[in-house]
Amino acid sequence: QARGETLFFLFHTTGKMPKKGKNQQESINSRLALVMKSGKYTLGYKSTLKTLRSGKSKLVIICNTCPPLRKSEIEYYAMLAKTSVHHYAGNNVDLGTACGKYFRVASLSITDPGDSDIIRTQPGEA
Repeated sequence: QARGETLFFLFHTTGKMPKKGKNQQESINSRLALVMKSGKYTLGYKSTLKTLRSGKSKLVIICNTCPPLRKSEIEYYAMLAKTSVHHYAGNNVDLGTACGKYFRVASLSITDPGDSDIIRTQPGEA
């Protein structure tokens, strides 16, 4: 009861929901870095759809600046392939940086997590 009132108060006074903190973001970033080092992945919209169609994808990560039509198409393919989707909290520049690349990444598909536990942990909590 008290937590709900606090959330309502924070939302009512600031106009937005309280942030979950950077721990969640740092957690997914560190897991993503481990996937980049030891796992298999494909970066980009076209290759993400290819891995989803072939059934090789284990997890799909989409940035928050991905266009809505493209995002819904990826989500639809993921739903058909029974693959989980994680909506990355940062934009495409942040996702590219988290992957250790110097370019923007709107979506990526993880086919083999390697040493990372990014698939085993629930993407919503990661």
